[in-house]
Amino acid sequence: MEYKRTELGTNIGFTSITDDKFKTCSVYVRFATRLAPAEAAANSLGIGTLSASNSKLRSLAELNERLSALYGSALSTFTRKRGDIQILGLSASWICSRYSLDGEDIEGEMLSLVRDCLFSPNVQDGRFDITSFRITKNDLLDHIDAEMNNKRSYALKRASEVAFSGEGAECSCYGTRGSAEAVTPEEAYAAYLRLLSTAQVEIYYVAPEHNGRAAEMFRREFAAIERHPQKCTFRSVSPVKSEPVTVTEEMDVLQCKTVLTFKSDSDDIYALRVLSCVFGETPVSKLFVNVREKLSLCYYCMCSYNGAKNTLTVDSGVEKANIGAADNEILRQLSEIQSGNVTDEELESALLSIDNALAAVGDTPSSYSSWYFQRFCEGISVTPQQQASLYREVTKERVIAAAKSLRLDSRYYMLCREDNA
Repeated sequence: MEYKRTELGTNIGFTSITDDKFKTCSVYVRFATRLAPAEAAANSLGIGTLSASNSKLRSLAELNERLSALYGSALSTFTRKRGDIQILGLSASWICSRYSLDGEDIEGEMLSLVRDCLFSPNVQDGRFDITSFRITKNDLLDHIDAEMNNKRSYALKRASEVAFSGEGAECSCYGTRGSAEAVTPEEAYAAYLRLLSTAQVEIYYVAPEHNGRAAEMFRREFAAIERHPQKCTFRSVSPVKSEPVTVTEEMDVLQCKTVLTFKSDSDDIYALRVLSCVFGETPVSKLFVNVREKLSLCYYCMCSYNGAKNTLTVDSGVEKANIGAADNEILRQLSEIQSGNVTDEELESALLSIDNALAAVGDTPSSYSSWYFQRFCEGISVTPQQQASLYREVTKERVIAAAKSLRLDSRYYMLCREDNA
């Protein structure tokens, strides 16, 4: 595998990843901007509409027909969140031209299609094509509804709002349903133009062999745009509240959801990730073994580490009568780690879990793209193998110190209504 990142312009990065085991080429274009409630939905619709049509293929049916003719090539858009930053993008993949039946230039055709979608969208009178925009808006509203209907996802979303109140991370990357419904085709197009001008842009091109056409195409297209880029801060540690805040909501659910958010001021991100695995990410972690299996206090109890905000989150599905006992046991297990109760077996299991995840990087083009984008956000340049070595250097003492750095910031409880209990 060969990795190379170059600058195509101010705050425009192009990363080429070459690995001859692949038979396809993929491109991922990410726009990074601050996550703000007033802009999130419009930004998502502004980028999302790009994959519904363009100035040459003026309907989703025409676009899909063209993709099918290019050996089932794919094109889509996405919206994500990383801390206080909204990540929006377009991705495309296609079979290498060498495998075409009649020598077609599949790469050239797809790069042209990507160019048209990104830089020559289907716009009339300063607004997106209404039909394309309506399709995209319906998809976005479906995403927002799905987030609400998945009660675990909704609980985590609400917990973020509580823990990161006043920070970008409190917002959903999609915006609210009300804000999404209010966005017009004109506003979505204005948001798209704003992102072209101001966003941090990171492009990843993954292919079996080096080819300079993609970089040259993006360099040429972005050079024609007047840019006023705003630098993104991808890691912003969230201050812990002076006293833990508790928010409780009753909903029509049969299983209660609880989310505890802990914040840390430690800079030892590797120890914090290992701590998260020891605490509650694996089937041999303290939360799974004790809270779920031995004491049967919950249906699930999982820990996750958010490096962008330096937080650990523990979310559980519990019976209403067990919430207090489950919370107490979660805090007791954290206290056990803080007191030094971490076995060699627990540490090794955590490291093996991380090793397994790192070993999967490179199995797919998207895993390469995601991996190196995350490292870019962290401001480091390491291979998965190098990072595995850094994790292996984490000692039991560092894990204990990371645990001692945690402070309970907030609790969110989704309770079943009394008539459902």
